Amino acid sequence: MSDLRGVLFVGAHPDDETVMAGGTLAMLGAQGVPVTVLCATDGRGGESGGVAEASTPEALAAVRQEELRCAAGALGIDGLTWLGYEDPVMGPDEELFGFAADEAALIAQVAGHILDKGVSVVISHGTDGEYGHPAHVQVHRAVARAVREQAPDVLFYSVGALVPEIEDRLWNASDPAHLALDITPWVEAKHAAMLCHRTQHALFKRRRKLATVREAIRTVESFRRQWPPVDGRAAPDDPFAARLRSAGAWQPRFHEAGE
Repeated sequence: MSDLRGVLFVGAHPDDETVMAGGTLAMLGAQGVPVTVLCATDGRGGESGGVAEASTPEALAAVRQEELRCAAGALGIDGLTWLGYEDPVMGPDEELFGFAADEAALIAQVAGHILDKGVSVVISHGTDGEYGHPAHVQVHRAVARAVREQAPDVLFYSVGALVPEIEDRLWNASDPAHLALDITPWVEAKHAAMLCHRTQHALFKRRRKLATVREAIRTVESFRRQWPPVDGRAAPDDPFAARLRSAGAWQPRFHEAGE
């Protein structure tokens, strides 16, 4: 199994790294793989969760930066970078928006970061933006183009890939999973990171009507290789896939129509 030079997670908001891939990032870090995070927005448009010091959008942005630093420490992440885009405030009925960014400039920023860090794998949002979040879709597209056009030797895996035997509102229906990992061995690190994101605790619990943050932990994290494309139903064969398999990942089985 070839060594990974490094793994970069590119997220739209603080907490995306933890919710979608926290266990996997903790596993990689524990194995000595350099892991870094690139966060596109400042998170000011999200909920404050009643945290007193996050009473204004500017204050919320500052608090969420500290939350991400805390989560990075819990997961063993080596470095954080923010692109500095302003996260739009939710509209009526929790309507979500993408962030204001020139697409070409965003792609160039992401590509520059990938090349500067010298990573061999980039992980980011899925095709559908998980639950359809426009900013997640925006980041997915930027990462896909950055890798394909400017860093074609780098692997791009997306999170929240569809695992048919498990129901989850965050699965990307357009992205059948190549690999799924039970992150139970690293669940304590993921739990600690989720506790760091305290402005989001009410949201974590409310969406699934849960009593505790621990109950909100997704213990299966799933991935699809977006670049380079994988032919048909073949399993990916690369250093990241090998690393996942060595940690216990499996390939979900998808049934053909009429099977």
